Order: sequence, then structure tokens, then C-alpha cells
Amino acid sequence: MFARTPRLLLRPGFPEDAPALVAAIADEAIARGLANVPWPYRMRDAEAFLASPRDPVLPSLLIFEVGTGAPQLVGSCGLGRRPSGAVELGYWIARTFWGRGIATEACTALVAIGRSLGLERLEGSHFLDNPASGRVLEKLGFEPSGIVAPRLSCARGAEVPARLMRLQLNAGAAEADDEALAA
Repeated sequence: MFARTPRLLLRPGFPEDAPALVAAIADEAIARGLANVPWPYRMRDAEAFLASPRDPVLPSLLIFEVGTGAPQLVGSCGLGRRPSGAVELGYWIARTFWGRGIATEACTALVAIGRSLGLERLEGSHFLDNPASGRVLEKLGFEPSGIVAPRLSCARGAEVPARLMRLQLNAGAAEADDEALAA
């Protein structure tokens, strides 16, 4: 699966992307803000990530900024299935590209993909000490679930409080949830 926005190309990662992936994500501040990324991040981590099996339906995409030169890897985004069965949106952006709206632009395309797949809702979360990530989710329309729960941070080697959020993609699902709560 591929997606294009005015500034970005979202595409699956390939083995030859490993060096660029390491260069983009090998930053402790990024790793500490993510649940599943180790620190330090090494070439073998990038190779393992790029070779890992993917859900055939849910996209896992690298984000490339497209300009006048060769596209530059600036981050990653994807939809993944949680153990509960819920689908979660995740993303990260290389530090040199922070504050430019890239996460919002890429994840807007990802939300549209979720809708086209017929998903009823998406979940998202951010560590409480990473409020910028929470602002991205809010811009996408995610709402707090009212739950703050510990979530493992591989880079920190510890559980860290995370705010859980949800985005309804299908109005019918929201009505069914309201009816179930009222019953």
C-alpha cells in the first residue's frame, strides 16, 4: 500500500531502507517516546523491523519527504492490531523534521486509509511526557478515552504512564457504543 500527500510519499519499507531508517530514528528522544523501539537503535534493529512479517491488511509505512531531490526518509506511521483486537495508529518523525506538520499530514492519509478499509475506530496513545504527540492525535480528531495507563517503553526498559485516545471512523459504531452504554 502506498499513499501520497502534497509533501510526502508513504510506502512500505524495503531492506535497502535500513541505513536511512537507522539515521532517522537513532535518536534517544524519539526512541523514548515510542513503545516498541529499543535504545540504542542499531542497524540490526532496522533490518529486523524491515524484515518482520506485516499484517496483509493494515499498513506499516515509511514516510518520505518529496522535494526537488531524492525523497528523504523522515519517519514512519502505521496501523497495528493490539492484543485486544483494536487497531492502533502509531507514528514517529525524525527530530530534524519536528514542528513542520509532517506527522499530522502523514497520519491524515493513514486515517483515510483506515476509513477506506472499513475500520470503525482507531486507538492511539502517547506517553504523558510527550505532549506534542498528543497534540498530533488531537489534530487528527482523536479524543481522550479518560484512561491513563502504564505502557511499556522498550527504550526506557520500564512502564510509563500513557494517555489512551480514540477516533470514531464510522458514525454507526459510535451510535452502537452509546446504545450499549445506555442499556
